[in-house]
Amino acid sequence: MEKKYDVYALGNALVDTEIEVSDAFLERMEVGKGLMTLVDQARQAELLRALEGEAEPHKLTSGGSACNTVVAARQFGGSGYYACKVAGDDTGDIFVRELLAAGVDTNMNGNRPRGISGRCLVMITPDAERTMNTFLGISEQVSEDEVDEQIVAASRYVYLEGYLVSSPSARAAAIRLRQLAEKNGVGTALTFSDPAMVRFFRDGLTEMLGDGVDLLFCNEDEAKGFTDTDTPEAALEALKPLCRTLVMTRGAEGSLLWDGQQTHSVPCDPVKPVDTNGAGDMFAGAYLYAITHGHDAVTAARLANAAAGRLIVEFGPRLPSGAHQEIRQRILGE
Repeated sequence: MEKKYDVYALGNALVDTEIEVSDAFLERMEVGKGLMTLVDQARQAELLRALEGEAEPHKLTSGGSACNTVVAARQFGGSGYYACKVAGDDTGDIFVRELLAAGVDTNMNGNRPRGISGRCLVMITPDAERTMNTFLGISEQVSEDEVDEQIVAASRYVYLEGYLVSSPSARAAAIRLRQLAEKNGVGTALTFSDPAMVRFFRDGLTEMLGDGVDLLFCNEDEAKGFTDTDTPEAALEALKPLCRTLVMTRGAEGSLLWDGQQTHSVPCDPVKPVDTNGAGDMFAGAYLYAITHGHDAVTAARLANAAAGRLIVEFGPRLPSGAHQEIRQRILGE
């Protein structure tokens, strides 16, 4: 079948409110630093009230891990489709409008169900670490109904976010998507998403992985947590049976890549981060763009390192206008 999309992603659709906070605020409000924590609407409102007068939020942005990734792939020059669930409310309007403006197609471009769309409060501490408190809203109801086999078959890769593991229906949808991709000869990619998902939902992630995916994304903490190992090298060896290829991000150390035959350490340029929110998502989007456009895994990792490094020197999960073209020209010569 002719391929219309480079990346078909399934994930939790959220609108992000990003705000700078102190470590003292996280301690005072008993927020687990550096993790994504699921909260109800009342808890999220409590945190926002506590922040009034203390800090001004940055602009609202359509987000969610897989959304950020498919938008990144699109902005580098690829094509993308995002399957998700948002409600017919103002938050859902913001999400769909931004997604379509980015050039990403979606199943939510039409009548949307009644309910409350998901929102994520992203708190950035002075060390650039991101801490997320997420109210999933209607996104918790993502199910197999959101998965379209015809569109899957017309894609080069499907991309599953690990956050889906926290909802039984979303986990079932992710498993179904992987199965449909395998049936139709479409590449499969999965990201662990967050150390909290590895800590609390390891069995569910194992179920999502099935007999193994073509490409696994993780960071060093997630990899070591999932495998109960102490070094990135040991974690990589333990993860090999679960995937055909693997990319592990290591912050300032760059990334560790297994291309199915060899292991490569891919360095990155040093930068001074101010906000790491979305860095892993950007990395995955740039990597997927490169491998769906004829580039080898090491080149893809170099592009992904550069994209993530550029992202974290400013606030927000998107690169500024023109940055994609500059990075693509510098790394890929195109």
